[in-house]
Amino acid sequence: MISNKGFVFSKFTPKDQDPFERVFNIFKELITHTSGDVDEALDWLQELDKEYDIFNESYSFEDFLEDLKKRGYIREELDEGNTGTGKGKSLLTAKMESALRKYALDQIFGKLRKSGLGNHKTSKTGQGDEKTGDLRSFRYGDGLSNVDMTESLKNAQINHGIDDFQLTESDLMVEESQHKAQMSTVLMIDISHSMILYGEDRITPAKKVAMALVELIHRKYPKDTIDVIVFGDDAWPIQVKDLPYLKVGPYHTNTVAGLELAMDILRRKRNTNKQIFMITDGKPSCMRLPNGEFYKNSMGLDETIVKACLNRAAQARKLKIPITTFMIAQDPYLRNFVEIFTAQNKGKAFLTGLQNLGDMIFEDYERNRIKRI
Repeated sequence: MISNKGFVFSKFTPKDQDPFERVFNIFKELITHTSGDVDEALDWLQELDKEYDIFNESYSFEDFLEDLKKRGYIREELDEGNTGTGKGKSLLTAKMESALRKYALDQIFGKLRKSGLGNHKTSKTGQGDEKTGDLRSFRYGDGLSNVDMTESLKNAQINHGIDDFQLTESDLMVEESQHKAQMSTVLMIDISHSMILYGEDRITPAKKVAMALVELIHRKYPKDTIDVIVFGDDAWPIQVKDLPYLKVGPYHTNTVAGLELAMDILRRKRNTNKQIFMITDGKPSCMRLPNGEFYKNSMGLDETIVKACLNRAAQARKLKIPITTFMIAQDPYLRNFVEIFTAQNKGKAFLTGLQNLGDMIFEDYERNRIKRI
């Protein structure tokens, strides 16, 4: 407020969080854990309410449910049975799927530095898109927009003096710039049964990281591409909208199929920079034989399966596709395999817990800026 003496500041009293948004954040967490099962998430929400008093007289569970529908986050599937109720299962909408990706982005990458839209730098300098701060002499073909006038005028004064001031081509200084390269990424997610074994939920953090990475790339690197594939007994691509519904299965770990599919996808990309990120918690234990049958062995490191994996790692290296493996388990068999696998591909490997998985993937994505020529 303004008075005769200038500005007068009153004490700031923060407003209470909107009751819907408060409960909505809890609901988004639950819906991620239930792999998109709305009814199960709502049941859990009611159970939590009994212990933590999430709802009250001014904002009830029924109010929240009605808000979810009014705001377009869930919809009801029509009952095609003979119950006569006209109601069916509650489903997520595209708006809710988008909200989950944004929620994952804020959870995992929100604490990291913010910046505007960008692209990946390369080591090649020239007439690029981003200034480096380094100066060099003007060369034929340099654009005038890159000329540093302050340094150029300083050179002219030193070389010719003030009395006989002139600006020649030899006085001009140009600020170096870096080319921006597009990046094509394939994210491989292990959905074998071990991702939920021993009472530890590993698939939900992996799923959150995938949603956050997709959202980050779409916002910060809109020219980049990212494809997501899952691998169990076999491997197949999934769409971004399917990420919230991702579940593990009674599968072995067919790393070979995952790598083959990832390389097939990247071969079709025109970008020079290509990479594979693999999130896994188990050693490879499955592969498809030439006759189409699956060969499985969960005991130790099977020589046949390991050899096939190493062959795919070598193929990726020839295609100049580095593979970064994020190990979310302490299994000595896995660590042994990953060390050999990484050496074969000349890629990278990180032994990470579930808590800092997102940070490591983000940092590695930012670092992979070297253009392969």
